[in-house]
Amino acid sequence: MKEAKLKTLEQSDNVSLYSICFDGNAISEYETFVQKFKDDATLNTDYKNIILALEKIVAVGAFERFFHPEGKMSDRVAALSIDSRKLRLYCLRISDQILIVGNGGRKDTRTYEESAELSGYVMDLQAFDKMLAEAQKAGTVTIEKNVITGIEGKVFQLS
Repeated sequence: MKEAKLKTLEQSDNVSLYSICFDGNAISEYETFVQKFKDDATLNTDYKNIILALEKIVAVGAFERFFHPEGKMSDRVAALSIDSRKLRLYCLRISDQILIVGNGGRKDTRTYEESAELSGYVMDLQAFDKMLAEAQKAGTVTIEKNVITGIEGKVFQLS
């Protein structure tokens, strides 16, 4: 069983970016992604495009057109839509104003399911999405415009 907490990365009038920290780790999944790829010369263009896309999302909103669905129809897992065939960053697009940025990696296979690393990131986001939805139903977490309230110090148990 994994423990997960939400960490606020950035908030603007248009959108709030969050990421997930697992098992008491202070470094979020997104920050792990950045550490992994910021100095990778072979993926530098793709990495920069991902960072630019996130900056645009913070400026204007997390609109559907910036993502392509991944995962299942029943969850909110999406990949950032850039013209890359090599690098993927997975997210939970909660709304036009709330984005939970996950981890990602090099895409060497046709689908994420064929990669143990990438499918692990997607499954983590799917599990977190389910727990977040349950917390919303229970009323312990609420989503209002561009803010998720009730997450400060909240620990989600992912099975």
